[in-house]
Amino acid sequence: MRWMPALTILDDVRSLVEHKGFTKLASARFISNVGNGITPVAMSFGVLGLPNGSATQLSLVLGSQMIPLLLFMLFGGVVGDRYKRNKIVGGSDILGSAFVMISATSFIFGFVSIPLLCLMGALFGVLNALWWPAFSGVLPEILPKEKLQRGNSVIGLLSNFGYTGGALIGGVLVAIAGSGWALAVDALSFFIAGILVWSIDLPRIIRDESGNMFHQLREGWREFSSRKWVVSVVIAFTFINLAYESTLGVLGPLATKESGYGPREWSLILATSTIGMILTGFWLLRFNLRKPLIYGITPMLFMSAWIFSITFATEIWIPIVISFFAGVAIEIFYVAWSTSMQHNIPEESYSRVISYDALGSYALAPLGLIFIGPLAEVIGTRNALYILSALVLVATLSALSVREVRMVRNKT
Repeated sequence: MRWMPALTILDDVRSLVEHKGFTKLASARFISNVGNGITPVAMSFGVLGLPNGSATQLSLVLGSQMIPLLLFMLFGGVVGDRYKRNKIVGGSDILGSAFVMISATSFIFGFVSIPLLCLMGALFGVLNALWWPAFSGVLPEILPKEKLQRGNSVIGLLSNFGYTGGALIGGVLVAIAGSGWALAVDALSFFIAGILVWSIDLPRIIRDESGNMFHQLREGWREFSSRKWVVSVVIAFTFINLAYESTLGVLGPLATKESGYGPREWSLILATSTIGMILTGFWLLRFNLRKPLIYGITPMLFMSAWIFSITFATEIWIPIVISFFAGVAIEIFYVAWSTSMQHNIPEESYSRVISYDALGSYALAPLGLIFIGPLAEVIGTRNALYILSALVLVATLSALSVREVRMVRNKT
């Protein structure tokens, strides 16, 4: 890890802004993440607040988005390597805003139902499968490799500022106006972000469009599977993401509600996590991570501690405090992993490799979201949280035990 003098930070940011398209991309992530911060609070407490609303129904709604996301992820990787990535990202956000608005309208006008929310979630999941592999490849088309860590850090900072504001706004909006109006704000944020990214003028890149989709997927798999460090981290995060998504979407709100609290307290926990991400983002602007995955994966031990701390939700300050350190862990890993992939994966197959990364990392998340609610009803919310906390601990230590993971270096 190499120290960067504080006086150079503003110069670094100015050097990023000089690259055409960076300001629009960073602004879009800020605006979109305001909505992303609102949604977990709005949807979770919206479903739980329905007549006969239950953890099982919430699991179904959240799982309905994850399943098509994974089913179409590999297709999204091929599309991202063939066509202009900013158009895919922008178009997905614009169309996705319509699906979120339909869900919002159903809450506002009283025709909401679990099947409708599942349908809108599934359609949004298909768009996310196109968005995800394409978005990860936009920044390397804007910045040179030596500026990617700085670029990822700045975008992460703005994203987290947006998410913090959204989480705080979401808790208040849900408490005062209801989940419908909160989701409407989310829909608007997606639409604006989509317009911004669509309008970026990226340099034309000649892409290999030879061969059918299956040929392209085989090429992507060869790039993905030939790197043991990538495969090892993806396997670990299969279980880490299962635990995190299940806690974020179902067990966290459920434990908060069972402890006598509501959306404001849960949004405060989320906001505190994002404050940790923001402060870490500033720190990462001042350091070069020379051993990115050691620094990126080790702090995930705080994620295990955060999930465990939610079992003490009756003492709400405990998960709030530990949530800060979980946010630190998430931000370090995000920057370390994104930069490592952008440095070491060829541009021409980048979206396909990212699609395998996302597919593997989130392979079990839908099952977690679907079954964690019924499991919590059988064994209790606290016992379910104990299991997930242990799962994150084992997965983190397993990834760190792989030599190739510890040996990854980024060019500076």
